[in-house]
Amino acid sequence: MNTEVIDIRTDREKAILRAKKVILSGEVVAIPTETVYGLAANALDEKAVKKIFEAKGRPQDNPLIVHISRIEQLEPLVEEIPEKVKKMAEKFWPGPLTMIMKKSGKIPAVISAGLQTVAVRFPENEYARAIISASGVPLAAPSANLSGSPSPIKAKYVIDDMTGRIPLIIDGGDCEIGVESTVISFAGEKPRLLRPGGITVEQITQLIGEIVIDDAVLNKLREGEKASSPGMKYKHYAPKADITVVRGSLEEFRSFLSEKKNYSVLCFDGEEGFFENAVSYGKENDGASQAKRLFNALRELDEKGAETVYARCPQITGVGLAVYNRLIRSAGFKIVEAKK
Repeated sequence: MNTEVIDIRTDREKAILRAKKVILSGEVVAIPTETVYGLAANALDEKAVKKIFEAKGRPQDNPLIVHISRIEQLEPLVEEIPEKVKKMAEKFWPGPLTMIMKKSGKIPAVISAGLQTVAVRFPENEYARAIISASGVPLAAPSANLSGSPSPIKAKYVIDDMTGRIPLIIDGGDCEIGVESTVISFAGEKPRLLRPGGITVEQITQLIGEIVIDDAVLNKLREGEKASSPGMKYKHYAPKADITVVRGSLEEFRSFLSEKKNYSVLCFDGEEGFFENAVSYGKENDGASQAKRLFNALRELDEKGAETVYARCPQITGVGLAVYNRLIRSAGFKIVEAKK
């Protein structure tokens, strides 16, 4: 398959019309969003959605998020819209927030991985919204990478992963946030955070009160447990390198590494000079800068040929929770304490 790349920043009309044509023909298009690049197909076309799974090499027990461009598009996709969803939508949509509700009969089973729910997002990125709007259908759109590898926030990495797998890639520049959307479920008795992201726990609780943080945010899914949100699998967002997350101060981290050999380091800005082979992923104690850099940094480690990587551990508050969530999954939950 030949893969066309169009830069929407320089030829907006051509990019939108071409994306619309490809989507409505039942094919898959890579599009930019404010979080990461997504692989988009008509969410109401089961055959088209299956092509997303094929392009990614993604297991079909992993649900997808449906993207809309107008709030009016939500109602036909769900059984009902809870009051707290309306409140969240008013505050955080468009934006990096996905909300899960009981699905309507319009949603194909392949979208929800057999669950009775659907995850919906209204992205903020102007290019994503323009393509959804022009297509006239909601779009299913997981991250535009090969399954399990770091999500792409640059078109370059989409091209690396998806050339020959999909017919069209829309280049919209670097994604602003850098980690996938916050996912919160409103399908149970209490709102439940399933995946942290750019909208933080603190922001959500301030608006709607207490929420439950699902155990799988910080821990492996239990044996036989079904993923109720994207990004809940055991190992995810992973580079080729073997990663270990190390908790502790910079001094403790350096001491921990003193007896190690043949390794690379994932560190914070300004710490690179302490190590022979290091890639930084944002400022210490600054979750937003870490989120924007993390996936690129993981890709850079692969480009450098890193085989064994020790990573500095971020703070687990604010957007830092999202960074930690992605990092421990990229490491397959290998976490150690620097201080013995």
